[in-house]
Amino acid sequence: MAGQLRAVLDTNVVLAAKRSTHPTSPNAEILDRWQRREFTFLFSLDTLAEYAEKLLQKGIPAADVQTFVNSLARHGECVTVAVFHFRHYPVDPDDVMFLLCAINGAASHLVSYDSHLLSLRHFYASDLEICEPLRFLADCRLALNAPP
Repeated sequence: MAGQLRAVLDTNVVLAAKRSTHPTSPNAEILDRWQRREFTFLFSLDTLAEYAEKLLQKGIPAADVQTFVNSLARHGECVTVAVFHFRHYPVDPDDVMFLLCAINGAASHLVSYDSHLLSLRHFYASDLEICEPLRFLADCRLALNAPP
């Protein structure tokens, strides 16, 4: 299944998953699905550093951050950024690293709550689904139930 869906998760999705205590959190479900290898979690060195920095800033315990970063480094797919061209440039410079990771990693999805990233969806619709977590979960469920 991991060969079909390839996703970049914005920091806000990872942070929401790590802070959630609700048993049916969609964000936590995304990380659970990744841990079950239902999709490939793409990251770059820049996004990995961003995850660690923001999780620590938002009060996630350092041991939990280290466990997440180590797990992602071992079980995710590190993307080397070689192509720097965009069809449309993000308004927020912080979004560049996530879009670069998605484009260079041939992601099927870029998952975010960020309105700036979500506003780019029509520029990349033919190659990349830029969507909110619930849409990504629906696509995960479809992919899981798709015939081989």
